Amino acid sequence: MAQSLMVFPAALLALTTVCSRSAAADLPPRQITANVAQVVGAHSQAPLMCVGAGRANEGLRADWQKQLALVQREIGFRYIRFHGLLNDDMGVYKEDSAGHPRYNFQYIDSLYDALLALHIRPLVELSFVPTALASGSKTVFWWKGNITPPKDMQKWQGLIRALLLHWKQRYGEKEISQWYFEVWNEPDLKIFFSGSRAQYFQLYAATATAIRSVCPQCRVGGPASATAATEKPFLQYVASHHLPVDFISTHVYATKSGFVDPATGAVSTIFDTSPESIISRMRTSREEIVNSPLPHLQLHYTEWGSSWTSADPLHDQYLQASFILDKVRKASPFVDSMSWWTFTDIFEERGPRFTPFYGGFGLLNYESIPKPSFFAYEFLSRLGKSDVATTDTAPGGPHAWITRTGERQVQALFWDYSPIGPPPGQDDQSFFKKEIPTSPASPVELTLTHLHPGRYRLQVYRVGYEENDAYTAYLHLGAPSQLTRQQVAALQRDASGAPVEERRITIHHGTLRQTFPMRKNDVCLVTLTRM
Repeated sequence: MAQSLMVFPAALLALTTVCSRSAAADLPPRQITANVAQVVGAHSQAPLMCVGAGRANEGLRADWQKQLALVQREIGFRYIRFHGLLNDDMGVYKEDSAGHPRYNFQYIDSLYDALLALHIRPLVELSFVPTALASGSKTVFWWKGNITPPKDMQKWQGLIRALLLHWKQRYGEKEISQWYFEVWNEPDLKIFFSGSRAQYFQLYAATATAIRSVCPQCRVGGPASATAATEKPFLQYVASHHLPVDFISTHVYATKSGFVDPATGAVSTIFDTSPESIISRMRTSREEIVNSPLPHLQLHYTEWGSSWTSADPLHDQYLQASFILDKVRKASPFVDSMSWWTFTDIFEERGPRFTPFYGGFGLLNYESIPKPSFFAYEFLSRLGKSDVATTDTAPGGPHAWITRTGERQVQALFWDYSPIGPPPGQDDQSFFKKEIPTSPASPVELTLTHLHPGRYRLQVYRVGYEENDAYTAYLHLGAPSQLTRQQVAALQRDASGAPVEERRITIHHGTLRQTFPMRKNDVCLVTLTRM
């Protein structure tokens, strides 16, 4: 978000933030110390590598593209992934009266041209089967993606080759060789693939060889699985059959139990508050790759989040920000990407939604109001290129990431992660729908050493309960089913992302110390820029 600079007198080196929040005097301080002169490695690119969206056809909407432009301007992901590129609503494939294929890529061109203009490349999920090429009538979601295997694998390969050749001619082989091509979505779930595991492996083999026949340098992978059980068999299959493969892709959500009532469509999920949720799964995936015949494959989590359903009000809560940072910080060493599902609430698997906040996956709601999850990613995007030596006394940490960019900028991102789950007898859908007040946490004493002497601009940004917390503000409005323009503007002001503190200071002896009051699940970003 655009900010204006406020100028303050030079400050003492030891500073204490004056905030409206109350810090509990009986809580011991948490010490975070960083030697900014000691670089310990390049900062991870995994968190911002990729982001998700619902389906291809939604990407043709003006409001969807406007929101993606906002996300790219404020965060800047490198890739985007979505379902349904080959669906009937993209007009890709038909057959004439004699059964000969007819291809049409105009809608795909319009979408991909828009993506590339926003400096984001596709992670191409090749799904689902066009009706004219499908072996059955089973579909998924309101928009009816056909989940049956192709009726004719040679025609399927012809479609894939024609599409790759079209992209090669339109964008150039150098460009498309930087894309990723993922075969299908969650074939280990019957809701997404009606065939067997063996049939998916055959589909992968046909698709991967078709891609490489047109573009030898293009990167292809799978199995895009919902569970861990498919990863090892897939590795064994592609290795034993000497198939093209560049990466493993899979998904994970922090849901420890859940179900969908087939009669009513009602969803019930329960958030997993265990410290190892998400992290252990990503670690295990990496270990399986390392111990396989293909130990150097990339690992992409092409979906991840706190809940697998778009009807989970946890997605709208301030608790999301610290959850994201905790998992990204600890899991990023094991993966090449963690693709948050999704960037927008313009997401119609269950059809158009009827309220401005409905528990959607998005970083932004329908009206482009940023959620706390948005600010978690915005803060991540402001971190520097190099990690510096850092100690953090937080239990279960590290809950901090301190970086620098060259000699002029230092960024300190820290948070309290105190996960909250539904009490016995409740689920996410009942518990997280209401306001959840916070409580004090240990204050952070931040010490940055080995800074260059001189004048600096110091800025502090926060997200937490009632701070850049649009959902709580929405509840305070009475949770209206529709928002007026004035209410939208008010909620956007409540989630403006403006700094809570901004001043110019002088560093004389290379050290900055400042105390930051904290509450449970608060997130704080401190940036220090040499003038």
